[in-house]
Amino acid sequence: MATNAQFNPDSSDPALVTHERTYKAFNILIRWSMTLLAAGISFLTLWFATGAGFLGAAVVGIVVFAVAYTILVRKEEHQPLDVWQEGR
Repeated sequence: MATNAQFNPDSSDPALVTHERTYKAFNILIRWSMTLLAAGISFLTLWFATGAGFLGAAVVGIVVFAVAYTILVRKEEHQPLDVWQEGR
């Protein structure tokens, strides 16, 4: 049965808060996975498929990790949990 009640984002519905926390945790997990995969694939490709060697691949892997962390992970970790909070 559908209700015509308006959605109130200020309500403290426990199911909504649990959903927000789960979504944020999943989002952070995906961002970390993308960061580690990008660095790992770059490192392994340069080490085994090119003449860069271990040291060159390690340097590029670290640079890729640092850039991906800056772009993907750092911003999201500092966001407030409440998606309706001012400044988000």
